[in-house]
Amino acid sequence: MDEKQRVIIDQAIAIADESGIEAVSMRAVGQRLGLSPMAIYPYLRSKGALLDGMVERMLGELLAAAPGTGDWQDRLRAVSAAVRTLARRHPGAYPLIVARPGATAESRRLDDLISEILLAAGVPAAEVPRLERLLSTLLLGFANSEVNGRFGAGPPDGDWDSEFAADLDDEIRLIEQIIARSGAA
Repeated sequence: MDEKQRVIIDQAIAIADESGIEAVSMRAVGQRLGLSPMAIYPYLRSKGALLDGMVERMLGELLAAAPGTGDWQDRLRAVSAAVRTLARRHPGAYPLIVARPGATAESRRLDDLISEILLAAGVPAAEVPRLERLLSTLLLGFANSEVNGRFGAGPPDGDWDSEFAADLDDEIRLIEQIIARSGAA
Protein backbone atom coordinates (compact mmCIF):
# COMPACT_ATOMS: atom_id res chain seq x y z
CA MET A 1 0.00 0.00 0.00
CA ASP A 2 1.52 3.31 -1.02
CA GLU A 3 1.28 6.55 0.98
CA LYS A 4 -1.60 8.00 -1.07
CA GLN A 5 -3.65 4.82 -0.65
CA ARG A 6 -2.92 4.89 3.08
CA VAL A 7 -4.14 8.49 3.37
CA ILE A 8 -7.31 7.70 1.41
CA ILE A 9 -8.01 4.59 3.49
CA ASP A 10 -7.32 6.39 6.78
CA GLN A 11 -9.84 9.07 5.80
CA ALA A 12 -12.41 6.40 4.91
CA ILE A 13 -11.90 4.79 8.33
CA ALA A 14 -12.33 8.19 9.99
CA ILE A 15 -15.58 8.76 8.07
CA ALA A 16 -16.88 5.34 9.13
CA ASP A 17 -15.95 5.97 12.76
CA GLU A 18 -17.71 9.33 12.72
CA SER A 19 -20.80 8.48 10.67
CA GLY A 20 -20.95 4.72 10.06
CA ILE A 21 -19.91 2.49 7.18
CA GLU A 22 -22.87 3.61 5.08
CA ALA A 23 -21.36 7.13 4.98
CA VAL A 24 -18.19 5.86 3.28
CA SER A 25 -18.14 6.64 -0.43
CA MET A 26 -15.60 7.76 -2.98
CA ARG A 27 -17.37 11.12 -2.97
CA ALA A 28 -17.18 11.50 0.84
CA VAL A 29 -13.51 10.53 0.92
CA GLY A 30 -12.74 12.86 -1.98
CA GLN A 31 -14.53 15.75 -0.30
CA ARG A 32 -12.66 15.14 2.93
CA LEU A 33 -9.36 15.27 1.04
CA GLY A 34 -10.38 18.23 -1.12
CA LEU A 35 -10.43 16.07 -4.25
CA SER A 36 -13.03 15.00 -6.76
CA PRO A 37 -14.26 11.42 -6.36
CA MET A 38 -12.60 10.56 -9.67
CA ALA A 39 -9.20 11.51 -8.21
CA ILE A 40 -9.50 8.52 -5.85
CA TYR A 41 -9.90 5.87 -8.56
CA PRO A 42 -6.26 5.73 -9.72
CA TYR A 43 -5.36 4.61 -6.20
CA LEU A 44 -8.38 2.42 -5.37
CA ARG A 45 -10.31 1.16 -8.38
CA SER A 46 -13.71 0.76 -6.67
CA LYS A 47 -15.63 1.18 -3.45
CA GLY A 48 -15.05 -2.53 -2.84
CA ALA A 49 -11.30 -1.98 -3.07
CA LEU A 50 -11.64 0.92 -0.63
CA LEU A 51 -13.57 -1.25 1.84
CA ASP A 52 -11.06 -4.09 1.46
CA GLY A 53 -8.26 -1.60 2.06
CA MET A 54 -9.98 -0.46 5.24
CA VAL A 55 -10.14 -4.06 6.47
CA GLU A 56 -6.49 -4.66 5.61
CA ARG A 57 -5.40 -1.44 7.31
CA MET A 58 -7.28 -2.25 10.52
CA LEU A 59 -6.04 -5.84 10.57
CA GLY A 60 -2.49 -4.61 10.04
CA GLU A 61 -2.93 -2.39 13.07
CA LEU A 62 -4.32 -5.32 15.06
CA LEU A 63 -1.57 -7.74 14.07
CA ALA A 64 1.15 -5.20 14.84
CA ALA A 65 -0.19 -5.08 18.41
CA ALA A 66 -0.30 -8.88 18.84
CA PRO A 67 2.96 -10.25 20.28
CA GLY A 68 4.62 -13.25 18.70
CA THR A 69 6.13 -14.60 21.92
CA GLY A 70 4.89 -16.22 25.10
CA ASP A 71 2.94 -19.40 25.67
CA TRP A 72 -0.05 -20.07 23.48
CA GLN A 73 -2.59 -18.99 26.11
CA ASP A 74 -0.83 -15.65 26.59
CA ARG A 75 -0.58 -15.13 22.84
CA LEU A 76 -4.27 -15.90 22.43
CA ARG A 77 -5.15 -13.46 25.21
CA ALA A 78 -2.95 -10.80 23.59
CA VAL A 79 -4.62 -11.29 20.20
CA SER A 80 -8.00 -11.07 21.93
CA ALA A 81 -7.04 -7.83 23.65
CA ALA A 82 -5.78 -6.43 20.34
CA VAL A 83 -9.10 -7.26 18.64
CA ARG A 84 -11.14 -5.53 21.34
CA THR A 85 -8.79 -2.53 21.39
CA LEU A 86 -9.14 -2.17 17.62
CA ALA A 87 -12.94 -2.38 17.84
CA ARG A 88 -13.01 0.32 20.50
CA ARG A 89 -10.62 2.53 18.50
CA HIS A 90 -12.66 2.18 15.29
CA PRO A 91 -16.25 1.41 16.35
CA GLY A 92 -17.77 2.61 13.08
CA ALA A 93 -15.28 0.93 10.75
CA TYR A 94 -14.71 -2.27 12.75
CA PRO A 95 -17.89 -4.06 11.52
CA LEU A 96 -16.24 -4.29 8.08
CA ILE A 97 -13.86 -6.89 9.50
CA VAL A 98 -16.87 -9.07 10.29
CA ALA A 99 -18.78 -8.16 7.10
CA ARG A 100 -15.88 -8.76 4.67
CA PRO A 101 -14.03 -11.80 6.02
CA GLY A 102 -11.29 -13.19 3.84
CA ALA A 103 -12.01 -10.79 0.99
CA THR A 104 -8.28 -10.55 0.30
CA ALA A 105 -5.25 -12.67 1.17
CA GLU A 106 -4.10 -9.95 3.56
CA SER A 107 -7.42 -10.05 5.37
CA ARG A 108 -6.90 -13.73 6.25
CA ARG A 109 -3.78 -12.98 8.31
CA LEU A 110 -5.74 -13.00 11.59
CA ASP A 111 -7.11 -16.47 10.81
CA ASP A 112 -3.58 -17.60 10.00
CA LEU A 113 -2.25 -16.19 13.28
CA ILE A 114 -4.92 -17.96 15.33
CA SER A 115 -4.23 -21.20 13.44
CA GLU A 116 -0.51 -20.81 14.09
CA ILE A 117 -1.15 -20.34 17.82
CA LEU A 118 -3.35 -23.45 17.90
CA LEU A 119 -0.76 -25.56 16.10
CA ALA A 120 1.98 -24.32 18.46
CA ALA A 121 -0.26 -25.32 21.37
CA GLY A 122 -0.33 -28.89 20.09
CA VAL A 123 -3.84 -28.92 18.65
CA PRO A 124 -4.11 -31.71 16.07
CA ALA A 125 -4.00 -30.23 12.56
CA ALA A 126 -7.41 -31.73 11.74
CA GLU A 127 -8.98 -29.77 14.62
CA VAL A 128 -7.34 -26.41 13.87
CA PRO A 129 -9.86 -25.10 11.29
CA ARG A 130 -12.83 -25.81 13.58
CA LEU A 131 -11.18 -24.24 16.61
CA GLU A 132 -9.96 -21.26 14.60
CA ARG A 133 -13.57 -20.61 13.51
CA LEU A 134 -14.77 -20.96 17.10
CA LEU A 135 -12.14 -18.52 18.41
CA SER A 136 -12.60 -16.06 15.55
CA THR A 137 -16.34 -16.04 16.17
CA LEU A 138 -15.80 -15.25 19.84
CA LEU A 139 -13.10 -12.63 19.29
CA LEU A 140 -14.60 -10.80 16.33
CA GLY A 141 -18.24 -11.28 17.27
CA PHE A 142 -17.88 -10.24 20.90
CA ALA A 143 -15.96 -7.09 19.96
CA ASN A 144 -18.48 -6.23 17.23
CA SER A 145 -21.44 -6.69 19.55
CA GLU A 146 -19.72 -4.80 22.35
CA VAL A 147 -18.96 -1.64 20.35
CA ASN A 148 -22.28 -1.63 18.50
CA GLY A 149 -24.54 -2.07 21.52
CA ARG A 150 -25.87 -5.47 20.48
CA PHE A 151 -25.52 -6.83 24.00
CA GLY A 152 -28.17 -4.51 25.39
CA ALA A 153 -27.76 -3.54 29.03
CA GLY A 154 -24.76 -5.80 29.53
CA PRO A 155 -23.63 -7.71 32.58
CA PRO A 156 -25.15 -6.57 35.89
CA ASP A 157 -21.83 -5.08 37.01
CA GLY A 158 -21.16 -3.55 33.57
CA ASP A 159 -17.86 -5.41 33.36
CA TRP A 160 -17.48 -6.60 29.76
CA ASP A 161 -13.79 -7.29 30.34
CA SER A 162 -14.51 -9.92 33.00
CA GLU A 163 -17.26 -11.50 30.92
CA PHE A 164 -15.02 -11.70 27.87
CA ALA A 165 -12.12 -13.11 29.94
CA ALA A 166 -14.43 -15.82 31.31
CA ASP A 167 -15.62 -16.70 27.79
CA LEU A 168 -12.05 -16.87 26.51
CA ASP A 169 -10.99 -18.98 29.50
CA ASP A 170 -13.81 -21.42 28.66
CA GLU A 171 -12.51 -21.72 25.10
CA ILE A 172 -8.93 -22.17 26.34
CA ARG A 173 -10.11 -25.02 28.60
CA LEU A 174 -11.85 -26.62 25.61
CA ILE A 175 -8.63 -26.38 23.58
CA GLU A 176 -6.66 -27.90 26.47
CA GLN A 177 -9.14 -30.80 26.61
CA ILE A 178 -8.76 -31.42 22.87
CA ILE A 179 -4.97 -31.35 23.21
CA ALA A 180 -5.12 -33.78 26.15
CA ARG A 181 -7.41 -36.17 24.25
CA SER A 182 -5.03 -36.16 21.31
CA GLY A 183 -2.09 -37.08 23.52
CA ALA A 184 -0.09 -34.07 22.33
CA ALA A 185 0.16 -32.49 25.78
